[in-house]
Amino acid sequence: MNRARLEAALVSIWYRHKRPPFGLQLLAHLFRAASTARRAAYDKGLRPSRRVAAPVVVVGNITVGGSGKTPLTIWLAKALREQGIRVGLVTRGYGGAARYWPRDVTPASDTAEVGDEAVLLARSTGCPVVAGPERAAAAARLAGEVDVIIADDGLQHYALQRDFEIAVVDGERGLGNGWLLPAGPLREPVARLDEVDCIVVRGGAERMAMAGALSMTLKLGDARALGSDEQRPLSSFRDTPVHAVAGIGHPEQFFSMLRAEGLEVIPHPFPDHAALALKDVDFAYGPVLMTEKDAVKLPAVDNARLWVVPAEASLPEAEADDLVTRIRGLVRVS
Repeated sequence: MNRARLEAALVSIWYRHKRPPFGLQLLAHLFRAASTARRAAYDKGLRPSRRVAAPVVVVGNITVGGSGKTPLTIWLAKALREQGIRVGLVTRGYGGAARYWPRDVTPASDTAEVGDEAVLLARSTGCPVVAGPERAAAAARLAGEVDVIIADDGLQHYALQRDFEIAVVDGERGLGNGWLLPAGPLREPVARLDEVDCIVVRGGAERMAMAGALSMTLKLGDARALGSDEQRPLSSFRDTPVHAVAGIGHPEQFFSMLRAEGLEVIPHPFPDHAALALKDVDFAYGPVLMTEKDAVKLPAVDNARLWVVPAEASLPEAEADDLVTRIRGLVRVS
């Protein structure tokens, strides 16, 4: 069974209201034991945990797959910059094959070296970005240059001490069947959410109510030509079927958002962080709409059929102001 089929089979188990197969249950109990022991080792100082010379905000989740962590990280970085705060970003660099880490990331960095999310963060925020599997080392590289560090997808990376934790929850899919990996989608027990400083629920508020949680929506912007600054409203694509490309944690989310804009979608899901090339988006006819995370892997060719569709996070004004104020309070005033 290839990776895509295995992922699809597991997801079908994770998000149905039935007990997972007994073999997966046994593996989940082993995963829980290992996860608990690992966390305890950090809590007791048996494994090193590093504090850097800048406050650290972690944006993560307790489930695998896309929940909206990176869009929220981008939104938060921009919101803090508007307050005059110098923001630095660290990310794992997943999928990158660099020979040494940590690595400074620029909008022109090669995704094959540092990973797609790292380049997306650099292009979308204008903030300094450092990628590396050891996030504490990446954060230390930034600490003297910025007022606050945001760690994208670092909730379980306890080697980096943090001052503020944000857990993002997919309001549509929720927490699945409540089982830990591989029997369910959970990286940590649900009780972990009681420890974080803030829970942000993306979409599906009526289906995923959590006391005190903030609500976030994702909104698609105008499509942008892959090789130029030309833009078109999504409504202009309603007269013909469109090929939709998504190599993200939850591709159906992108397809559904396009359909909600009135588009007829021919879906092309890829595994998260898939290494895409132009041949992978070269379809026989019609326009091709792709996520920003996929577009950063492709050269900026002049092809009138290839379009990038940004998805921006949005929070209600009062909730947004409260979150920014709480994080601003961490920043040392000189």
